[in-house]
Amino acid sequence: MTLCAEVFVLDRPNGRMLLGRKKLGLGAGNYQGFGGKLEPGETLAQCAVRELWEESGLKAKEDNLWYMAHLIFLFPNKPQWSQDVHVFRLEHWEGEPQETEEMKPEWFDLKTLPLTQMWDDVQYWLPQALEGARPKLRFIYAADGRKVERIEGLE
Repeated sequence: MTLCAEVFVLDRPNGRMLLGRKKLGLGAGNYQGFGGKLEPGETLAQCAVRELWEESGLKAKEDNLWYMAHLIFLFPNKPQWSQDVHVFRLEHWEGEPQETEEMKPEWFDLKTLPLTQMWDDVQYWLPQALEGARPKLRFIYAADGRKVERIEGLE
């Protein structure tokens, strides 16, 4: 299972969230936060800041990350897709979002997030996390790799 960090960028004063439309690789076509695999010797916060920069051009400080969720995604028919993800939110950054080879950043109103154009699990945890909950969940995906088949709590 791959250890990852993901960042959701919030602009609360304007009631919006920055998401990236994944252009290639796993999840291509979906909107999602910015993130990826932990590199050797890197902390989760360092990974989150690095991935945000690489995928959006935004600069962030580790001190401005707020821990949001711990999520495990299991794909029984495609175990290479399975991930252990630590999710952060960011409300203070520098720069303007830029399209990269991997992601096209877009702002969305917090009241109308494109949940149906994101991974299926997002509907079960992101709205609650935005309200202050810190979900710790395991999502087991169905054979098609698209729909959540089962949700379990993490201990």
